[in-house]
Parts: sequence; structure tokens; C-alpha cells
Amino acid sequence: MILVFGGTTEGRQAAQVLEEAGNVYYYSTKRGEQQLTLHHGMHVDGAMDEETMTAFVNEHGIRLIVDAAHPFASQLHQTIASVASKLTIPVIRYERIYPPRDPDITWIDEYGQVPTDIHTLLATTGVQSISRLKWLEAKGVKVIYRILNRESSILLAHQQGISDEQLCYYPETPEADAMLMKESGLSGGFAEKVEEARQHGMKIIVIKRPLLHFKHCVNGPHGLRRDVERLLPEFFPLHSGLTTGTCATAAAIAATTRLTTGEMPSEVHVVLPDGETISVAVGYADDYAYCIKEAGDDPDVTDGIEVRAKVEKASQFEICGGVGVGRFTLPGFDYPVGEPAINKAPRQMMRENITEDVRVTISVPQGETIARKTFNPRLGIRGGISIIGVSGVVKPFSEEAFIESIRKCMEVAKASGTDRVVINSGAKSERFVKAMYAKLPQQAFVQYGNYIGETLTMANHLGIKHVTLGVMLGKAVKLAAGHLDTHSRKTVMDMAFVQQMLNESGISINISDMTQARELWERIAEEGKTVFARTVIRHCYEHCAPLLPNGELLILLIDDKGKIYEG
Repeated sequence: MILVFGGTTEGRQAAQVLEEAGNVYYYSTKRGEQQLTLHHGMHVDGAMDEETMTAFVNEHGIRLIVDAAHPFASQLHQTIASVASKLTIPVIRYERIYPPRDPDITWIDEYGQVPTDIHTLLATTGVQSISRLKWLEAKGVKVIYRILNRESSILLAHQQGISDEQLCYYPETPEADAMLMKESGLSGGFAEKVEEARQHGMKIIVIKRPLLHFKHCVNGPHGLRRDVERLLPEFFPLHSGLTTGTCATAAAIAATTRLTTGEMPSEVHVVLPDGETISVAVGYADDYAYCIKEAGDDPDVTDGIEVRAKVEKASQFEICGGVGVGRFTLPGFDYPVGEPAINKAPRQMMRENITEDVRVTISVPQGETIARKTFNPRLGIRGGISIIGVSGVVKPFSEEAFIESIRKCMEVAKASGTDRVVINSGAKSERFVKAMYAKLPQQAFVQYGNYIGETLTMANHLGIKHVTLGVMLGKAVKLAAGHLDTHSRKTVMDMAFVQQMLNESGISINISDMTQARELWERIAEEGKTVFARTVIRHCYEHCAPLLPNGELLILLIDDKGKIYEG
């Protein structure tokens, strides 16, 4: 069982991550004022001292704590650390992302260091800090407190002797010589407050965040999930993995570190595209560093491969493809024909994580063999695998990864110049439909798997004017009922709707004992098959055509023997 201390943006993000597991956990806030809908989490409201927290942890079988509380909640952090140490329970600190400290800003360690050579101070440090700033008034400084416009905050301010004239509420910006704020990180609106102060010509005074010392620290959702999977493996039924782009970046960082410092750390920090940082294991050989690709529970043929990076000094930063990294042979990608198949996001990751001017050569010894089992031959990528990844992390059975591969296929189809794109669920249906379109190039045929709606939406966004959709009966009866994602975990055959389509076709047969849609081909008399096929296609068209408003859609229903029916 997991206990989360939240009440913050990070707490909300932590809950979203844990919800994906489908298992029960506890979400604790001090006042219960955060609006957060939990499906599997259980709300716990009220402050906890060490005795209360210890009792709760013991009573509910807590085996992992996630501290996503506000960075300035020092007493809570200390209590969590003490309880966790006493009960030998691991803690993951979900930290915020902080921008570098600007030297033009006045940085202080505590409220007693606020400069007194100012006339008016706008304090944005929260209602709880009022008592720590009262001393400034005795020094002749006028303090205006900006707080949240809610009853509990206003009442607390009044209890501390603050008049309404001394209060203002977000997003008001009264005139002041200086603005006092906490180092609250990007999610705490720190950058926006700094910009606001500068626009109003105010001096900026910032109280530094307290330093926290937790063994396990993350600053984003991907890192949190990976740490939970490692510290409490059974919580998530399926585990996440890393993209080849993240592995290549980690290997490149390791190789650069060894080149520039001589150090060879066993783990390196990789900043992902969303700005968070994760730790990735690496290794070293004579003239390169490497990272072993981990797919988690995602069915990925690249699982376990070695992604290598060789780094040499250069006049500018550049990325090259070595053995086992494919090359683009067709247009339609972010980079021209002949370039190594290292996609845009991995290139940006390497550039943002490595500041030195070096030449990075990425290689994958098994890449050429593995590539034959991927979409690469169809995409026109020859000689190896692609170095890919949008988020940097692969979720198990990742819809994102599969949909992204469909998108690339659609982009290549568009770039091939074909006047028609033929989308099919897989190799079997594609083989049957190809006979109708023998003159189309290979790139014009795209497999959608189960993502019919996503694929048609891509076609519309790409401006593809003519689309043929080939579908077999199992997926067609789901599509006809309005399910644009036909995966069995999302939807099952609606027997009542199948019976309705039979009735519309004037066909009277018993389907009460039917388990698979393809049995219909055996039960429907030959003379009724065409009528039924047209009924199914008509219903499919009603749901699909709106996704291609500027194009022409042809739907083909295919039986198990390859016979094709048109609407």
C-alpha cells in the first residue's frame, strides 16, 4: 500500500500516475481543500504528527511513502523522514523542477533577512508567513500581503492582526518597491511571479527552498512510476520501459562524461522532453559507452539490445548514425533522405543534455537484424532500427508508441505521392486488398491495428483525399456499433446490435450461441451475405466518414477467404 502526501500540483500528478495501476492507495492533505477526483485512491484529511502518522502507516500496511508536499512544508518533511526511518519504509520525494538561480535576484535563507531599505513590500509568500514578516512594520516597511481569496485564508490573516487594507488577492498587483516570494519552482508559478515583478519595476527578493535529503528523489511522473515499480514491484501490474532515444542519450551522456572528466558513473541523469530528470544505468567499453534497452512489459523487439555511443571532440555538436542505425531512403520524415534514422525528439534530447562540442555516433550492433521485424522496411528505412521516442519512456503495451508508428506510416504514404492510401487491420486483410490496388506503391498501404479512428483522423490532418478502409468482420461489427478503437480490452461484440443488423438485412438466423463474428459467414445463406455486408458497411461509414470530412472514404468488408464486399 502507498501513502501520498499531496495538496500540490506534484501531489495531483502523483495521484494520476498511481491511478494507472488500478490499485488502492491513500492521498493525504492537511485541510482537504484540494479538488481531486480519485477512482482508486482514498482521501485522508488532517495534519499528522509523528505519532499519528506512525499509527496510520502501521494500521493500513503502508509499504511506500510518496512525499509530494510543498517544498516549504519543512515540519511535514521531517516527520515523514523520521517515521520512514523508524519503520524502515522507503520514501520517494516528488520534487518540483526549479529554474537556475538568477544572480540579478536577491536570494535569502530566511524571513529575518528581508532587506529593510524599501518603503513598500508585496509579500506573496502565503498567509502562513504573515507572523514572520510582522517585524518589518516596526522597521517602517509597509507590507501588503497577497493571499488566496478564500474564507479560511482571510480569517487566518485577520486572526494575525492584518486589516483588509493590508490584504490583496490574486491576481491583483498593487504598487510596491519590492516583491517577496518563495523559490516555489515552475509548478508554483515562480517564473510568472518574477516576470510580473520585473514588469512593474519591483526589486525581487526570494526565500531559498529548504534542502531536503531523501535517497529517492524524482521530479516528474515518469520518474515516479519507475521508482514505484522498483521499490514496490507488485503495485503496477505492468512495468514501463525506456525508448531507444533515451538509451542513446544516456549512452551519449556517459561517453561525453568520460571524455571530458575521466569519470565513469554507473548511472547518468537524463532530462526528458517534458523537463523532468530520470536516472539511467549505463556501461563502458574501450571506446564507447552503452545502455541496455529495457522495454518493461511492452512487447518490443528491441528489448535487451545494446545501444552504443562513441563520442569525439569536434568543432560543433553533431550526431551521426553508425552500424545498426537505419537511414531514411524515402521522404516524409523530419530529416532528408540519406540521414540516419534518429528522430527529432532523441536528437533534441542529446543536444539539450550535452553542452560540449562533440561528435556523437550512435550504433546498435544487432540493429540491422532486428529492423526486419519492425515497420522500418515498409517505411523505407534501411540498414537498421530507428532511434525514436517522444516522451522518452514507454508505457507497457503503449498505445502512444503504436499510434506514433501509424503516424509515421501515414506521413510516408502522403510523401510518396500516391493518390490513395489503403488502411487495413493487418497483414491478412492487406494481402487481400492489395489485389485491387496492384499499381499502388508499398508505402500506400498502412496497418491500423485497432486504431481506426486515430488513423482516419491522421489522414484528414495530412490532407489525404482518397482513403480505402479494409476491415474484416470481427472488427467491422465493433466499428459498426461506433467503436473506433476495436481492441478487445476496450470493447466486445455487441450481440444485440449484430441481431439488429441482421434484422435490417432481412436475415433470420439464431446467433444466441455464437462466440465469434466470423461465424456469421457460415450461418448466413449465400444470397444474404451481400445484403448483410452492405448493412455493416453502411453503419461503419456513418461513424467513419465524419473523421474524413474533406476526403472520399471507401470501406471494404473482407471475409475469411478473401472475398471483398463494397457498400
